[in-house]
Amino acid sequence: MRAEDKKEIYGMLQQIDSWIQGVPSVTFGSVPQFTDDRENSREHDAPSSSLHASVTESSGFSDTEQKKDSDVSVQDALDNVAKKIRECQRCGLAKTRKKAVPGMGVVHPTVLVIGEGPGGEEDIQGLPFVGPAGQLLDKMLAAINLSRHSNCFIANIVKCRPPGNRDPLPEECHACRSYLDAQIAILKPRLILCMGRVATQNLLQTTLGIGQLRGKFTEYNGIPCMATYHPSALLRNQELKRPAWEDLKVFRERLQQICPGYEGH
Repeated sequence: MRAEDKKEIYGMLQQIDSWIQGVPSVTFGSVPQFTDDRENSREHDAPSSSLHASVTESSGFSDTEQKKDSDVSVQDALDNVAKKIRECQRCGLAKTRKKAVPGMGVVHPTVLVIGEGPGGEEDIQGLPFVGPAGQLLDKMLAAINLSRHSNCFIANIVKCRPPGNRDPLPEECHACRSYLDAQIAILKPRLILCMGRVATQNLLQTTLGIGQLRGKFTEYNGIPCMATYHPSALLRNQELKRPAWEDLKVFRERLQQICPGYEGH
């Protein structure tokens, strides 16, 4: 890894700590001196005949190498947030959880999917949306050519399971908010899809019901954001599947407009 990439990661981790702690971003002490890893330092070992070609490339690295460095930086930042989430003791949910659920998905997602909080199976596995509602969510995403394995990241408003799958309390949502804000800032998704009332109300700080919020685009920190019904609601009420599909078609249309190369089914 190059020295400049190490410095970028260092700065990003400091910024994350500031977000999570809720304090202004400040650099404490002197910044460490970073050096290139030998295997990635082309200039060090390149023969003189190849130096000109090396420096005329973007930073001496191919697009593939630059993307790999970017992926490493984002993954390191996400891992740092996940570590803090797993160690978190900010609210009472920490006392009843089995495993915290930071989130999962790709490091450069087109779409960030935000749910309410972990359920029973998620609490056991430490992964989001892996129970029956998660299986339905995967089918909903696949219907518009989205997947947690290729172009999405899935997170929740709260990272620990509320007992009995009750709605998270306002103080629990507040305790987790800086983690979600940090994840959004790191991931930089092109769009956000909120699943259900609790996720949408908490993200957008509104009291409107899901019936008024669904299928319409608003913005969150400049990112287009749309809500639809939570998969668990569809499992309880089959009549909601048709309007949820209409919402997904609206979302797919916006994806096609702002993401060149995206193809919905």
